[in-house]
Amino acid sequence: MGDQLWEDNADWWIEGFTEGADPEYEEQIVPMAVSDLAGFRKILDVGCGDGQIGRALARAHGCHVVGIDPTWNQIRVAKERSDREQGASMSVARAGADRLPFGNGSFDAVVACLVFEHIREVDSAIDEVARVLRPGGRFSFFLNHPLLQTPGSGWIDDQVLDPPEQYWRIGPYLIEEESIEEVEKDVFIPFIHRPLSRYVGALVHSGFVITGLDEPAPPRGFLARAFEYEAAATIPRLLHIQAEKR
Repeated sequence: MGDQLWEDNADWWIEGFTEGADPEYEEQIVPMAVSDLAGFRKILDVGCGDGQIGRALARAHGCHVVGIDPTWNQIRVAKERSDREQGASMSVARAGADRLPFGNGSFDAVVACLVFEHIREVDSAIDEVARVLRPGGRFSFFLNHPLLQTPGSGWIDDQVLDPPEQYWRIGPYLIEEESIEEVEKDVFIPFIHRPLSRYVGALVHSGFVITGLDEPAPPRGFLARAFEYEAAATIPRLLHIQAEKR
């Protein structure tokens, strides 16, 4: 069901979050990934979508990037855009994160950007990332901040208080739960909320050492477009974990 929803709604993602359409990617996520993965020669992009992260890495570092995604529509667009963009070529293949079609130690680094909150088999997927990384390889792991992904979370405009107050309601943070969210009219996407400790525990169990963690403030371009978030410029929407395979 989840994979089919992504297949059906691939255009929503491609049109709304790629090719400069989304300031969070343009101003924050892509530059962070490029900085984090400087010096690595062979990189796997898990859940590559249209390939914007992989192409940016290839442009910036001249590295070889392989992108995988379970959605045919995403892979098709990733291949088309890679082929037409000089200096940003990447290989692409259709595959799920929990069964990577590569040998042990095949990559120097792995990047996954806003992907694992949609993956049911999270332990198998992180095990697979560890398997295909060489010892000392880096996992650059981007997540929608778990605090903002709890079921039932969202902005509350409380007019009962005097003076009125606007705040972000946090749902049942410690409970792992899958939900189907209508992200815009008639577009339904599966999300799986997990607390941060769940991801960190899976990373440690798979042989990773956490070497960095960042919770950046939302970028200016996002705040300029989403006035309702302006009062929450100190609330992070993104979580970035840097991990190294032992």
